[in-house]
Amino acid sequence: MSEIDERHPVIAPRRVRFDWADTPLHWIPDEPVATHFINVLHLLLPAGERWFVHVYKEALPLVRDDERLYREVKGFMGQEAVHAYSHQGVLDRQMRDQGLDPGPLTDRIEWVFRRILGDRCWIPFLPRKRWLFVRIGVIAGIEHYTAVLGQWILDARELDEAGADPTMMDLLRWHGAEEVEHRSVAFDVYQHVAGRYWMRFIAFFLGVLALPLMVYAGAVFLCRADPTLKGVRPRIRDYRRAVRRGLFPSNRFMISAGRAYLRRDYHPSRECSTQRALDYLASSPAARAAGGRAS
Repeated sequence: MSEIDERHPVIAPRRVRFDWADTPLHWIPDEPVATHFINVLHLLLPAGERWFVHVYKEALPLVRDDERLYREVKGFMGQEAVHAYSHQGVLDRQMRDQGLDPGPLTDRIEWVFRRILGDRCWIPFLPRKRWLFVRIGVIAGIEHYTAVLGQWILDARELDEAGADPTMMDLLRWHGAEEVEHRSVAFDVYQHVAGRYWMRFIAFFLGVLALPLMVYAGAVFLCRADPTLKGVRPRIRDYRRAVRRGLFPSNRFMISAGRAYLRRDYHPSRECSTQRALDYLASSPAARAAGGRAS
């Protein structure tokens, strides 16, 4: 079962709400390209988080023999459902209300999760149950990255210094803090139902190898769809400039996180800071308005 780094929190959703009325389209002032690099998260997360919940509904019967893990999976599913709803709000209100329609790309992303990563396996001769284990392994790898990126956004003071919109920052930090909070759940589920290192290794690459390409393709789409940008296309030097300013994590950071996950003795409890996440959740405007504690 999970190791405990500081104190093990109860995993349960916080019913947060965000008001996007005063959030500009380019919520990092004078940084439209850097804004859209981060906005790719809003494109990917609603479909991705809903897919997590769908897969874990299928996995739940496999963890009934571990009462604590079963409760944590239920709480994890509740948190992920609220995450999906909250990021969908950015697409539906913050972007569309300002003339940027993300629909053409989000429709394709939905298709990938529904068909490529859906219940029907496209790999010949792979049994349905083994395909479920592979998808659980993919989620464990992705959740490792959402946790370390959650820690990164909690500590990214350069975004505050750049004047990033406080409501958007609260969304990203609330979400990041909950990812840190529940970071062990997906890995513990994988270890419980499958546990094979070789499958974890392969599933990791299935889930995250395409991440840099997806981020760049998403940023290209957003810049093209942005009604205020005329012919602006994200370039590698724009990404590097954002990294130098501390507005985006570096390739070195992402590679180091991947190497940590691929250690045979890896466990998420050794990564990130539970206390740092709980401290932010205690001060988050959205979490405080929702009642502060998970419910």
